[in-house]
Amino acid sequence: MIDLTTQYAGLTLRNPIIIGSSGLTSSPERNKEYEKAGAGAIVLKSLFEEQIEMQSSDLMKISDYPEATDYIREYVKTNQINNYLEVIKKTKATCSIPIIASINCYKADAWINFARQIEQAGADALELNVFYMDTDLAHDYDSTRAMYVNIIRKVKETISIPVIMKIGKFFSNIPALVHILKINGADGIVLFNRFYRPDIDINTVQLVSGNVFSSHADLGDTLRWTAIVSGKIPGFSISSSTGVHDWEDVIKCLLAGASTVQMCSAVYTHGSEIISQVLTCVEEWMTQAKYNSISQFRGKLNYANINNPGMYERSQFMKYFSNRD
Repeated sequence: MIDLTTQYAGLTLRNPIIIGSSGLTSSPERNKEYEKAGAGAIVLKSLFEEQIEMQSSDLMKISDYPEATDYIREYVKTNQINNYLEVIKKTKATCSIPIIASINCYKADAWINFARQIEQAGADALELNVFYMDTDLAHDYDSTRAMYVNIIRKVKETISIPVIMKIGKFFSNIPALVHILKINGADGIVLFNRFYRPDIDINTVQLVSGNVFSSHADLGDTLRWTAIVSGKIPGFSISSSTGVHDWEDVIKCLLAGASTVQMCSAVYTHGSEIISQVLTCVEEWMTQAKYNSISQFRGKLNYANINNPGMYERSQFMKYFSNRD
């Protein structure tokens, strides 16, 4: 009997497949569909503080009453938050798998206020989708790291449900950041969030949006850092995200040390059917490899468990492939 059960940030999941935060997970009805398809957990679409404020600004531009500014801002904020809380409540009412809320804020107090309301709405855990792009020449790395630490510390002081930090891959020392986040209360980490990618249209000579979906080519960085963090910080919950498109990618992430994997672009492309397909193939691979549970092979190829961990640290392309014609 194959056991796909996994532990993630204090939660017990029936399998490691998580539907990542996106427009896919904004509806209770669709979330129920993902549960039926076999998903182990669902991360709801992020509540974006910046998006709320942008909507408020748009409404204020068309208002003829300047004195209504505060009312409009508060109305939009309250309405958006209430809608999000309703999605949590309805999804929890129809689904039995863990439901993880997600927020993205840029003001310190907003993280705390949103987190408290989300816990009260019944979410099983909270994913903090943190992305701060620092372009200030005078800004230093320590202050950026301190901001991340301050966020996790304050949120953990406010709520009791598990809190997971979702970070980007553009840090000079990812294991050190993850380690300090763990020390300050993080229950798990997501490697990585996918940023907006700009592109340039050479016909219109304008800045446009790049491809919003990930590809198999994105998996390399995810595997590298999953393996390194897993080896450096044993026992800490890691969710591999970005570049996970099929059952082979799932197994690779688990071998690297992930507790769970998050799928998003693949579900957009293939629909919820891919979830059951992936699970079936994972079970078949485990049977062939004579594994009864995920714990028997999780982290088998992480940084601490391979003979040559330096392979994960290789970064200079020409040094290793200069002989290829």
